[in-house]
Amino acid sequence: MSIAPGAECIQGLRWSYMQIFNVSVVSGPSRGQLAVVGSGFRYSAESQTHGTDKFTLLISGKNRHDSGTSTLEVEVNPQ
Repeated sequence: MSIAPGAECIQGLRWSYMQIFNVSVVSGPSRGQLAVVGSGFRYSAESQTHGTDKFTLLISGKNRHDSGTSTLEVEVNPQ
C-alpha cells in the first residue's frame, strides 16, 4: 500500500465467503502506528517518514466450511 507521510489508512479484511474470527499483530511496523480495528486495521504513517515500512498480521477464520489461518504481510511505501 502507498500512503503519504502523516496520513492514515483504515483497511477492512474480507474475501467472498470468508468469516473472520480474529486478527492479531505478528510483527508491528517500525516507522508508523498500527491498530487492529474489528476485522481490519488502521495504519498511521509518521509525518517525517522516508522509506518503506512493513508489518505482519495473523488472520483466523472460516471460508465456507473450512477453518484456518492466514498470514498477511503489508509493505507500506511513501507517496
